[in-house]
Amino acid sequence: MRVLVTGAAGFIGSQIADLLAAEGHEPVCLDALLPQAHGGALPEWSRRHDPVVGDVRDATLLGRLLSGVDAVCHQAAMVGHGLDPSDAPDYAAHNDLGTATLLAAMHSAGVRRLVLASSMVVYGEGRYTCDRHGVVRPAARRAADLAAGRYDPTCPDCGGTLAPALVPEDAPLEPRSTYAASKLAQEHYAAAWARQTGGGVWALRYHNVYGPRMPRDTPYAGVASLFRSALADGRAPVVLEDGRQRRDFVHVTDVARANLLALTAPPPDGLVPVNVCSGEPHTVGDLAAALAAAMAGPAPVVAGGARAADVRHVVADPARARDLLGYTATVTFTEGVTAFATDPQRSPATLSPQPA
Repeated sequence: MRVLVTGAAGFIGSQIADLLAAEGHEPVCLDALLPQAHGGALPEWSRRHDPVVGDVRDATLLGRLLSGVDAVCHQAAMVGHGLDPSDAPDYAAHNDLGTATLLAAMHSAGVRRLVLASSMVVYGEGRYTCDRHGVVRPAARRAADLAAGRYDPTCPDCGGTLAPALVPEDAPLEPRSTYAASKLAQEHYAAAWARQTGGGVWALRYHNVYGPRMPRDTPYAGVASLFRSALADGRAPVVLEDGRQRRDFVHVTDVARANLLALTAPPPDGLVPVNVCSGEPHTVGDLAAALAAAMAGPAPVVAGGARAADVRHVVADPARARDLLGYTATVTFTEGVTAFATDPQRSPATLSPQPA
């Protein structure tokens, strides 16, 4: 299979390109080398695939690269919470316009198979249950509660305590950040493209991905990278809230394998979202403590507070990925975090977005 991989020099995209090649497929690699992720340099591990340095918004370039391609694996995106609302034009330009341009080029080239890198951020808060009212959408967390250290959301009907539950793919979607809004927009564009062309899209909603090749020293990286960067500099990792917020940390090699399974599975009818997770939820505090122990560094500092876009608990339901793609994670939390203590990371990246 000949596969165009966008974002192929990135943290996840490079792992997908490696796996495709190892399995006898032909990755066609494209990356814009955004400074937020790469510092503008092509990483050594990506050079083996002879990548094209270019922009996914370049329709002429896409037309050339899509010739003879069987499927597209779209990983290219500007990622992370961002710094403030001034990032919004960059997210819209790279993620939304980039995806729209790619879909138009796929239509022109007659390519009908797409695997889209989506994200758990499209859910906003996770799923919760109330003893009295069953499954509910939690009330918004109030600034006064956060300041007082009351971090758990409450029932919108009775104000009672909620229990976090597994988030299925048909949960309501409520993006809380500009990045999250752009990822949901990508899904909407891809779904419209599928309806218009008869194409099939697996939208892989990644949960908290970590592992080798993460960029370091940038607010656009995931929390695992931020903790690792602090510990590498001899500083304690700083954990917001009380550290008990639950997430699903999934190793990048498992994410790459989920992409391979989606690319080689029969294409779905339209767009089908799928959680890509470990099925082994842990708290953010667990991650910080495990990584500090693995790196023999200072213990985490629990700082309280919360960012405006933060949510309390997001824990994935892995059933659909298992049932439709045959995907289950193989790297355990302990194995992955222990390895991550010494995994290679990217060189420090540019801390602020650059004009496209």
